[in-house]
Amino acid sequence: MARQLDEQIAGRYPVGRRLRVLDVGMGQGTQALRLARLGHEVTGLEQDATMIAAAREALSGEPEGIRERMRIIEGDGRDTGVHFLPGSFDVVLCHGVLMYVEEPDALLAGLARMLAPGGLLSLLVRNADALAMRPGLSGNWAGALDAFDTVSYRNRLGLDVRADRLATLTGTLAGIGAPLQAWYGVRIFTDTAADAAEIPDDVEVLLAAEERAGRTDPYRQVAALLHLCGVRG
Repeated sequence: MARQLDEQIAGRYPVGRRLRVLDVGMGQGTQALRLARLGHEVTGLEQDATMIAAAREALSGEPEGIRERMRIIEGDGRDTGVHFLPGSFDVVLCHGVLMYVEEPDALLAGLARMLAPGGLLSLLVRNADALAMRPGLSGNWAGALDAFDTVSYRNRLGLDVRADRLATLTGTLAGIGAPLQAWYGVRIFTDTAADAAEIPDDVEVLLAAEERAGRTDPYRQVAALLHLCGVRG
């Protein structure tokens, strides 16, 4: 997904431009820190204290120049208007968050308001159109049948959460003034791998295969996750 995001940024902004980035629900700060290392001004918004502590610990080990380019704010992604003025950011990330939000439209509208004109909104969501793939490939036939008629699922943390359909989000993004410009599949060949699986020796070949499939039909349509990129009009 990082390669996909970098592709969209490179296609929209001049090389070397320092962007204002907001990462909503940044988790332990993996993407936020990566973008700060690339020279961007990054703000991470997170409400989970454990994740904030992990992000701050990771940031503390970085050189001073990177530490100065990244700030961490404790808060809910639905309250971006409390913390920031409209149009404050060139790029807004919301990765792995919507599945925990029962009604995401208000959150998405708030994120779009944070974007400057022409700004990029990057979403990573669970693919509701492919919920049957994981149980089916794991031999859980009953689970696969149940997954065809729902947008709800139980994730690997044991939490009951929800997924999103590409067509629905396409309409939502158009309605909030950040229409879909590109979309990718994520975790197509690797979704059934165990969380603790060792990184294979040929990981670069694996990543190349995933990246190719993630932009190619029909493979991307059955990806576990969808990466959607909208642009503020």
